[in-house]
Amino acid sequence: MPEWTSTADRYLHPSDPPVMSVSPLTLPAPGRPLDLEVRVTAPLTGDNLPVILLSHGHGGAYGLSSLDGYLPLAKVWAAHGFVVVQPNHLSAPRLSNLVGDRPEAPLFWRSRAEDMTTVLDRLDEIEQAVPQLSGRIDRGKVAVAGHSLGGFTAELLLGARITDPDTDAEVNLLEPRITQGVLLGATGRGGDTFDGFMAHRVPVFRTIDLTTMTTPALVVAGDKDDSQHWTTMGPDWHADPYHLAPGPKTLLTVLDGEHLLGGIQGHDSVETSDESPDRVAAVAELTAAYLRTAFDSGDEAWRTAQDALTTGPDAFGRVESK
Repeated sequence: MPEWTSTADRYLHPSDPPVMSVSPLTLPAPGRPLDLEVRVTAPLTGDNLPVILLSHGHGGAYGLSSLDGYLPLAKVWAAHGFVVVQPNHLSAPRLSNLVGDRPEAPLFWRSRAEDMTTVLDRLDEIEQAVPQLSGRIDRGKVAVAGHSLGGFTAELLLGARITDPDTDAEVNLLEPRITQGVLLGATGRGGDTFDGFMAHRVPVFRTIDLTTMTTPALVVAGDKDDSQHWTTMGPDWHADPYHLAPGPKTLLTVLDGEHLLGGIQGHDSVETSDESPDRVAAVAELTAAYLRTAFDSGDEAWRTAQDALTTGPDAFGRVESK
């Protein structure tokens, strides 16, 4: 038996129940260049399971920037009683030779949000494809989570608005079936603050309006996540979804966290500049706990996780809410 040295140690190394992961499941998607492939990760037992739609980022990792990434989060969330569905967005590097130089490439910002709506429309098909899930999904409890570009996707589904750079029309992709969000290293304000050396490549980011993002959400931002390619504002830019959007919102600032928050894409990822399995575990546990309590006000998971992981000299982060 291990000798735990602190409450945090006990929390970060639990004996999690087993989960199942099925991939790829293919959903026919007329009008999309390719059918939509998803990964489904879920607990082996339990009923009335909430759904988390997880949107991957746009990093250079061939496999991890796809439905095959972010398993350090997905497995923990599933162990905590969630069905996690991860679409393979058209922006995944492994699809670049198949989708070609289409007008929305390489980010496919609209298509990414539409992928999530497609998943919600096709939950019956997902249940049929994974018989072990039959009758176990609670369609009334749906969250979206996203990292980096996936955070931008989640912001749009939670109510943030943008201006289409090709048409100058306002775009509203709010998905009312989604009632909670988790934003990890997500996009901050646009306007003149979006002034980094690569900002000209993504004009759509400059138009984002976070003040319309009304759906409740947990914003997760690393206090050392300095995305200079997008902005000279510093790490505070990634906390903008908390500060600029109306409440209810909660901000989890991850101490010493950089853009991959210890390696949430995957352990040992070469893109991780702040590799820390314990930091990844803390982010996974805190986000799961937030959603458990968000969907069930009688569940003490969020308070318990905060006590274990955001207090004392070994805290992994700090929390504020509005």
